[in-house]
Amino acid sequence: MTAFAGLPEVVEVKRYLDGRQKEFRCGLVDYDGRSAVLLYISSGPVELFGLALPAGTVTFGYYWADRDYNVYHWQHPEGGTIALYFNLADGTRLGRERLEWRDLAVDILATPCGRLEVLDEDELPADADPAVHATVERARHTILTDLDRIRAEVESRSRALWPQVFG
Repeated sequence: MTAFAGLPEVVEVKRYLDGRQKEFRCGLVDYDGRSAVLLYISSGPVELFGLALPAGTVTFGYYWADRDYNVYHWQHPEGGTIALYFNLADGTRLGRERLEWRDLAVDILATPCGRLEVLDEDELPADADPAVHATVERARHTILTDLDRIRAEVESRSRALWPQVFG
C-alpha cells in the first residue's frame, strides 16, 4: 500500500511478538496526541481472508494510545465500507512522524453484510507472556461486545475525514 500524496508522511512501525518489525510509510490524516489516523491507498487489488480489496482501496488506519486494538477501515475507492479489520495490539506509541505498535497476532474482521470472524488465533504462541494473553482476551471481548458502537465511531469519523482528504 502507498501513502496518499499531499499529507504529512509518518512511519508506521509494526512490531511482532517474535521481535521482527516492519515499517510502512503512510499519510498522517489526523493526530491529537491520544489517537491518530493514517491513510493508505492500495496500488493494486488484494485478496485477504477471502475478501477482495480492489485497486485503489482506501484505508483509514485508526490507532489509540489507550486501546488494546487498532482498526483499518477498508473502503471502496469512491467511498463506502468494505470491512473493518481489527489488529489486537499493545505498546502503541503515537507521534506525528512515527507511530509504533505491537501486533498480538489475533485479528478480527467485520463486514457490513454481517461476517464477523476472529482470525489467526493459532498464531498466538501458547507460551506467550500471560499479560499478552490477558490483553488479547480483553480486546477480543471489547470488540465483540462493542462492535456496533466502534463501527459507528469509525465510520462517522471516516465520513468526516473523507472530504478533508479527497476534497
